[in-house]
Amino acid sequence: MKKLGFVFLTIFALLLAGCVSTESDVEQEDSGGGEDTDQPTIEILATSTQENDVNILRDQLTNTGFNVELNIQPDYGSFTTQRDAGNYDIALNSWTTVTGNPDYSVRSLFTSDGDNTLFADERADELVDEASTELPGEYEETYRELEEHIVFDQAYLAPLYISLKAQGVNHDIIDEETVRLPKSRAAVWENVDYNDTSLRDSEPLLVHQAIGDLTSLDPIKGNDGSINTLNTNMYVRLVNLTDDDEVVSDGSLSLNHVIADGSQDFYFLLRDDINFAEVDGDTAADTGERVGAEDVQFSLERAKDPNSVPDHRTYSLHESMESIEIVDDLSELEDTSSVDGNTIKQALEDGIDTEIDSLTTDKTEVDNDEGTYQVVKITTEDPFPQVLNYLAHQSAGIVSKDQVESINTFDVEDYDVNEDVAYGDQRTVLEDSNEENTLYASGPYIMVSKNDYEADFVKNPGYMTGSEYEPNINEVVVKFIQDPESALSALRNEEIHILNGVAENRYDTVEEDENLTLQQNESNGVSYLSFNLEDSILADNVALRQAVLYSINQEEFISFYEGNKLPAVSTLSSLVDTGLELEADPEQAQSLLQEGLTE
Repeated sequence: MKKLGFVFLTIFALLLAGCVSTESDVEQEDSGGGEDTDQPTIEILATSTQENDVNILRDQLTNTGFNVELNIQPDYGSFTTQRDAGNYDIALNSWTTVTGNPDYSVRSLFTSDGDNTLFADERADELVDEASTELPGEYEETYRELEEHIVFDQAYLAPLYISLKAQGVNHDIIDEETVRLPKSRAAVWENVDYNDTSLRDSEPLLVHQAIGDLTSLDPIKGNDGSINTLNTNMYVRLVNLTDDDEVVSDGSLSLNHVIADGSQDFYFLLRDDINFAEVDGDTAADTGERVGAEDVQFSLERAKDPNSVPDHRTYSLHESMESIEIVDDLSELEDTSSVDGNTIKQALEDGIDTEIDSLTTDKTEVDNDEGTYQVVKITTEDPFPQVLNYLAHQSAGIVSKDQVESINTFDVEDYDVNEDVAYGDQRTVLEDSNEENTLYASGPYIMVSKNDYEADFVKNPGYMTGSEYEPNINEVVVKFIQDPESALSALRNEEIHILNGVAENRYDTVEEDENLTLQQNESNGVSYLSFNLEDSILADNVALRQAVLYSINQEEFISFYEGNKLPAVSTLSSLVDTGLELEADPEQAQSLLQEGLTE
C-alpha cells in the first residue's frame, strides 16, 4: 500500500476551520518558506469521510506538480454549502443510478438543464438525447462517444472508482441462496426463506434499515433511504429489475411486456392473481379487490403529474410518459409490430398458458384461464425504451384507485399537513396514533404497525397465491438501527438475520464469523471529481483539467481498498461497456500541466 503523503492536524481544527493543514504546509511555515509559485494551486473540497480518497488524490496531484490545498468539511451539508459557494477547484462527488439505466446516470449530470448539471455542452446534450431513443445493442456506441467527449476531450469530470455493495446473511437461520443482492432494486423479501421451512409462519424475518422517520408510504411521494425498500415490497410494479439490472416481467403485475416498433409504445399483459391487502387489527386481510388496469392507469397518471399530490418528489422520473391507456381492441395487438418483428399479440402470448381471446377494460371481468385479459399501453412523448427502468422503480408502484381517491379528498393546493392526512402518511401506521391505518398494498407485504424502533409487515394473502412469487415468510420486522456498528452487532447477535450495507472495513468481520456469509455485487455507485467551471483556475483551461485526469491512478485506490473497488470512466461505467479506460500517464499529466500554465 502506498504511504499517504500527509496527516491531519487535529479533529478540532477540522471542525472549526473546515479545512486542514498538511505536513508539508507545516514544514514550509517552520522554514519561513512558501508555496512553489511556479506551479498552480488547486483546492480540493471533500468531507471528512472521504479522508482516504483525499490522501491518495493529493499524493497523485502533488507528484504531477500541483500545489494542493484541502477544504475538508465535517458533513455533507457543510460540503454542499461550500460547493454552492464556489469555494473549491475540485470536488469529490459520488452518484448512484437507482433505476439501473444509463439515461438516469447521465441526464441529470451531463445535460445543460439537468437537475445536478456539472457543465453546459451542446454536443453532450445531443448525445444524451440520441442515446435515449436507442435500444441496448445500439446505444453503446453513442454512450462511448459521450464518454470520449466529456471525460477525455473536455475533462469535465475525472473518475475514481466504482464501489461494491455488500450484505451479511446469517446462514445458520436463513437459506443464503434465497437472499438476493440486486445492483439497483431494493431488497426482495418474498424470495427469502428459512433453512427450516417450518418457521415460515411462526418466526418473523428480521431485517434492518438506518432511517426510521418515513417520508411517505405513498410510493410517488419519496425516493430516499427511508422508504425505497419498504414501498418496493408493498407495491407491485409493471416490470422488475434482475440483480444485474435487466428489465423483466418476472414477479411483476405483467405476464409479459413488449416494445412496439419505433420504441414509443409499450404494451403490458396483466396477470389476474393479485388482490389488494388491507390491515385488519395486527394482521393483513385480502380485500377481494383485484389489482387491475384501472389502478395502473390511475397510478401512473398521478406519478407523472407534479400536481397530483402535495410535495410530489418523483414526477421527473415519469414525465416522459405521454399517455397511459387500457387497450380494448384486440385487433390493435394483431396489427401492430414489435421491435422484434412479431405482432404485439404474438409477443405478449409468448410463454403464457392461455392465448389472448378477448380484452376487457373492467378488472372484475378478467379471467386469464379463459383467455380474457387486460392490456395497458404506455406511449412516451419521444422514443424512449428506458422508460421501462423507471416503471421498475418503487415510485411506479401500483396503488388502489378507489382507496387513494377516498383518502385524498383535499385540494392539493390548499393541503395543510396539520389538518389533512394524505394516503401513505406515516401517522396512519404509528402504534400510538389516533389515525386509522388506511394502507392498501398491491405487493407481497403490507405494513401493519410502526414505532420508533421497528416496523411490522405481514404477507399479503392475495398476492400470487400458489405461484413461485408467493412470499415464503409470513412476517417481516424492519428494525431501525442508525449506527452501522450497532447494526453489525445486531447481525452477529442474531437480532437481525440480514444486514444490507456492510461497511468495507467490516467485510473481514463478517467473513470471519462462522455463522455469517458475506454477499457482494457490483453497485451503480461511482465516485468522481467535478471541477469548478465558474470561478477557478481550471474553469477555462482544458489542459489543466486533463492534467488532473491523467494524474489519477485508479489502481492505487483499488489497492488501498483491497480490491473492493472497480475501475470507472464515468457514471455510465457500471451500466454500459463502452470499451474506454482511464490509464494514468504521469508524463502526459506533467506535459499537460506545463501546457496549461502557458494558456
